[in-house]
Amino acid sequence: MKVRIFDTTLRDGEQTIGVSLSPDQKLSIAKKLDALGVDAIEAGFPVISEGELKAVKMITAEGLSCEVAGLTRTIKNDIDAAVEAGLNYIHTFIATSDIHLEYKLKMTRDQALEKAIEAVEYGKSRGLQVEFSAEDATRTDREFLKKVFGEVAKAGADRVNIPDTVGYSTPEYMADLTRDTVEATKLPVSVHCHNDFGLAVANALSGIHAGASCAHVTINGIGERAGNASLEEFSMALQCLPYEKKYETNIKSELIYETSRYVSKIVGIKVQPNKAIVGDNAFGHESGIHTHGVLNNPLTYEPISPELVGRKRRLRVGKHAGIHGMNAMLEEFGVKTTEEQSQQILDKIKILGDQGKQITDVELLSIASDVLGEKGIKRIVQLTGFSVSTGIGTMPYAFVKLNIDGKEFVGTDHGVGPVDAALNAIQTITGRISELRIKDYGLASISGGSSALCEVTISVEDAQGNRVSSKSIGEDIVTTSVQAVIDGINRIMLKKMLKEKQVN
Repeated sequence: MKVRIFDTTLRDGEQTIGVSLSPDQKLSIAKKLDALGVDAIEAGFPVISEGELKAVKMITAEGLSCEVAGLTRTIKNDIDAAVEAGLNYIHTFIATSDIHLEYKLKMTRDQALEKAIEAVEYGKSRGLQVEFSAEDATRTDREFLKKVFGEVAKAGADRVNIPDTVGYSTPEYMADLTRDTVEATKLPVSVHCHNDFGLAVANALSGIHAGASCAHVTINGIGERAGNASLEEFSMALQCLPYEKKYETNIKSELIYETSRYVSKIVGIKVQPNKAIVGDNAFGHESGIHTHGVLNNPLTYEPISPELVGRKRRLRVGKHAGIHGMNAMLEEFGVKTTEEQSQQILDKIKILGDQGKQITDVELLSIASDVLGEKGIKRIVQLTGFSVSTGIGTMPYAFVKLNIDGKEFVGTDHGVGPVDAALNAIQTITGRISELRIKDYGLASISGGSSALCEVTISVEDAQGNRVSSKSIGEDIVTTSVQAVIDGINRIMLKKMLKEKQVN
């Protein structure tokens, strides 16, 4: 069975507190969603502002391969705005629960039903495809809900949607409502689930199993309050979990992680580390038992291959680590150890872990160097020139010269501050040669006074999603930041070089 993916990141997702997207940002996300393979995009709510109208117009004019819808209330002016935006598909809604009717709309059930029918008929008269939503459906009287859906179907609705507006449903009840709606309308049915009790994806899946053909979802599950059903969790559950019936979507799963990161950066909401599918820890392993199992057969502790969603497996060390996983990490940097040396390194790691410290790549390599009596890992990248200029009324500007494996490279760039300018200049070089990107940056003060020391931690990622961390300590923030980045670049390029040697 083919399941339709209706993405509402640009509408319901934008209703997340603190998120406001420009027309250009909306268009850029719409292109990403289209490339990902969604069947429909809810581009926005055209009547609410000039900027929203402009954004929807830009998206409809782009010629995307997916359908593009706009939200409207059951008001003719809203529907006219959708037509003006160039849409031929609307998602129109009115609340049907008694609490909404009494306290928000000040309407009777009959009045709400009349508005619903009028909106569907008017939308069809304007030549539009119409999807009708009964807002707060899961708290609506069940018989009245069936009546509403049945009447809008008679009025010409093309689709109907069951919104769990406040995440109040259980999977069992969502299945019951879906069966009711399919029976009452004989139309394609969508489910739109919110995550207030953490059940959005479960409820959406339950609706599909009960006969719905479409789910409304958002990237990373963003949305108002606790968010919406997340596209990545919903689509991968359909694709990978063992159901009696086989479900398919048009989602290109290998693009999920890239799309997740892109949307996260644009909207300014970081994905929680333990988020399923796209969180930093979703394919990360520290426990010695787990890493040993995964190294022998990844399916021992991973339900799916990380590559299926555009990810890479991450091994970490800490108090739960074992020798097999630790040695595998060291080998990625070309570090070979004896059994005795491995045990010494592991003992030191566990001591730090018991103190509540997190052990990154840089700590692991530092400990290994101490045990092995070496100065450190091979340095492929050397900083040979560096300067930053800044002042009042001028944008900070940085010059960086790097020697990479014997070749000289020069990069210059501007930034909002001297650190930003320096990091941007480095990325102009690494982007040309290895597509390396600086993903995370952290700054902390570790001593007080005028000569305070600062600690910079940084993550560097390559185009394949491989990531390493690095840390540097010094008095000058800019210089310390640059050194942390150079250390990170060295580690990730060394990893890449060793892998290439293994292949050849």
